[in-house]
Amino acid sequence: MITSHSNKSVREVIQLNQKAKARNRQGLFVVEGIKMFAEAPEDRIERVYIAKRAETDLRSSYGDKLDRLSVEIVSDDVFDRMSDTQTPQGILCLVRQFQYGIEDLLEAVHDKKHILFILLEDLQDPGNLGTIFRTGEGAGVDGIIMSRQTVDIYNPKTIRSTMGSVYRVPFFYTDDLCETIRTLRENDITVYAAHLESTRYYDEYDYCRGTAFLVGNEGNGLRGETAGCADEYLRIPMEGSVESLNAAVASSILLYEAHRQRRNMP
Repeated sequence: MITSHSNKSVREVIQLNQKAKARNRQGLFVVEGIKMFAEAPEDRIERVYIAKRAETDLRSSYGDKLDRLSVEIVSDDVFDRMSDTQTPQGILCLVRQFQYGIEDLLEAVHDKKHILFILLEDLQDPGNLGTIFRTGEGAGVDGIIMSRQTVDIYNPKTIRSTMGSVYRVPFFYTDDLCETIRTLRENDITVYAAHLESTRYYDEYDYCRGTAFLVGNEGNGLRGETAGCADEYLRIPMEGSVESLNAAVASSILLYEAHRQRRNMP
């Protein structure tokens, strides 16, 4: 049992929680909590850490899975030091990062009639990004494409907000969002930019074919150059004095409109 705060493994977990450079260097990220452990693909789990206080209950519920993995028991005070949450559930694990390229996402174009992507430019809020992953999975998104300046998907707050969707939704960080948009358009995917200058509302378009929604930064929206790469602009109607919506809320509205239109399609 690990009982020292200065233990190498303890320091590693803390670094992975705090620093993107450490996560990228090792190709690992931390997932914490019972649900996130239960849904994590076994073949990607490197190591599991369990607080002593939670060992009996976790062995009772997840003994079969734990028996197939490398598990370390940690004293309660040390586990609390390793945890990134205010109320730790007594289990966390290190998971190998996912590696997707644009080619992986485009494979779905050839296998599916009604592709659906969402493109994000420079989102900075971890909770927003995690919520978009979760909502995207619920709405049937086929992939999420992000600019390089978008918040790190492996940020612990983002991971928690995905509620497990990070395991199942393919994603890709691009160094050139406009070039990626051009690639999508070459593959018969229409790109719609959420933009306040649009004269058409989001529910006036047909999303029953290949569709990608482009959503910008929480404070500044889309850059002019990026918005100009899209096929069409759209807007979400606003009443009262509201000028814009939270990026996750706007993304949810657009994705579920596409889902609504496609719901009864073969």
